[in-house]
Amino acid sequence: MTAPVFLVESLEGVAPGASVTLDGPEGRHAVSVRRLQPGEEIVLTDGHGRGASGEVVSTEGKDRLVVGVRECPEEPEPAPRITVVQALPKGDRGELAVETMTETGVDAVVPWGAARCITQWRGERGAKSLAKWRATAREAGKQSRRLRFPEVAESATTKQVAELLAAADFAAVLHEEGAEPLATAELPAEGSIVLVVGPEGGVSPEELAVFAQSGARPYRLGRTVLRTSTAGTAAAALLLGRTGRWS
Repeated sequence: MTAPVFLVESLEGVAPGASVTLDGPEGRHAVSVRRLQPGEEIVLTDGHGRGASGEVVSTEGKDRLVVGVRECPEEPEPAPRITVVQALPKGDRGELAVETMTETGVDAVVPWGAARCITQWRGERGAKSLAKWRATAREAGKQSRRLRFPEVAESATTKQVAELLAAADFAAVLHEEGAEPLATAELPAEGSIVLVVGPEGGVSPEELAVFAQSGARPYRLGRTVLRTSTAGTAAAALLLGRTGRWS
């Protein structure tokens, strides 16, 4: 059985042979929910690429355990870095998109309030929705045994998305009428890839024009039309395979 992953605030200075205490909500989950016992394997991560693997040495109460560190693996910075700009879907489909993109290997997710989004993030509702996306990325990162979790940025405007696209080494907008398939696009070996996934109603002509000025071309993913909550995951898998990151 693969060792479970738990998130800690910092692993700075931790080396093989050290002892690390896991407490708080993560410690409670490990002790009271997962019921980990001394001798069982465990992996700790700071979510930023550092890890510490070893075994449980002891448990204390219902929310605290001590880990004896055997190895300190690291997950290097990805190349190229893949960011998905995800238009806000209806209901809980946003969390589904974040979950599956995290499991697939996306490096950053940018929520986007597109013109045709039925859902809009404003005020307290927006703050709660963003917190849900970030919690989903964190839990999916642990479930998929990642040491480097994806960043979930603040909600972006179309102007901010355009600026992000302009700074990318490869920028694309998924669009069913794209003249070129994403499967044949020329991709960079380094730098950054930014991919825009539109809402249920599609990217508006005005938004396409703004993105085109920033160097982002429309690409089609395949012969079928995917939901906004699944298109980013499918496209990310294609890019990860083509760039060699899944090799």
